[in-house]
Amino acid sequence: MSLYITSLNSGSNGNCYYVSTEEDAILVDAGISCRETEMRMKRLGLSIKKVKAIFVSHEHADHISGIQVLSKKHQIPVYITKGTQSHGKVKVERRLVFRFSADVPIRIGDLSITAFSKYHDAKDPHSFMVSSASVSVGIFTDIGIACEKVISHFKQCHAAFLEANYDEDMLANGSYPYYLKKRISGGMGHLSNTQALQLVKSHKPPFMSHLVLSHLSANNNSPGLVGDIFSKHVKKTKVIIASRYEETPVYHICNDGGLAPQMKKRESRTEQTQLSMF
Repeated sequence: MSLYITSLNSGSNGNCYYVSTEEDAILVDAGISCRETEMRMKRLGLSIKKVKAIFVSHEHADHISGIQVLSKKHQIPVYITKGTQSHGKVKVERRLVFRFSADVPIRIGDLSITAFSKYHDAKDPHSFMVSSASVSVGIFTDIGIACEKVISHFKQCHAAFLEANYDEDMLANGSYPYYLKKRISGGMGHLSNTQALQLVKSHKPPFMSHLVLSHLSANNNSPGLVGDIFSKHVKKTKVIIASRYEETPVYHICNDGGLAPQMKKRESRTEQTQLSMF
C-alpha cells in the first residue's frame, strides 16, 4: 500500500493538505475557497469525488474558510472537535459533522487518521497522522514547539508536512508589533526554521522519503532561505517547499523511498489575499 500527497496551499493565506490511497482521499484543513480547491485538484488530475472527509486542525481562518461551501457542494463529511467548531463558527450540515478524539484512530476507506493534541493558540488544536498499511504521513503545522508527541509521531513518518514558519532574525528585526512577535515565537504560535531543522536533524527516520516544509511566513521567511538551510543538512530525503500561492506536485509515498512526483503541475497561478498576520 502507498499514499499520495500534495499541498494545495500552505501559509497564512490558506492551508489545505491532500492525502490519498488509490481509492480514497482526505483533506486536512480547507482554508482556501471551494473554487480554488477544485481548480488546483483538477490541474493535478485529482478527483474531488475521491475526497471522503475533511479533518480540521483548529479554528483559525486560514484553516477553515473554505469548509462550509466545499462540504455543502460535494457533501463531504467534516471531522471537527466541538470546541473548534464552536469557536470557529464553522457552519456545516449537521449530518455531515463528525467528532474525533485525540489518539483514537478513525478509518476512512484504507486510510487511518489519528489526531493528537499540539501547542498552538487555539481552542482545541490537533495535528494528524495519516496511515495506510505500512506507510505514514504526518501533518505538523501551527505548532509552537516540537513537543514529545510531535517527536514521537515524526519518527514514524515516511513523509511529513512540517512547519518552518519564520526566521528568528527576520521576525525580531521586522515590523510586527512586540505582542505579535511574542505570540508567534512564544511556544504557542509557530515553529521557526531553527526549531524545524533541529527536529529533522535529531529525529528524522532513515526511511523518510519526502519532507514538505510548510506554512512559511510571507514577511518573516523566504523559500530561498529555507531551501538553503535545509539543503545543507537533509540528505537522502526529497525536500519540497510548499507554496503560499500554488499547489505542489502530487508525490507518491511508499515504504521503499520512491521519489518521483506522480505528475507535474502547471505554472500559472494568482496571488490570494492574506487572511492573517502569521
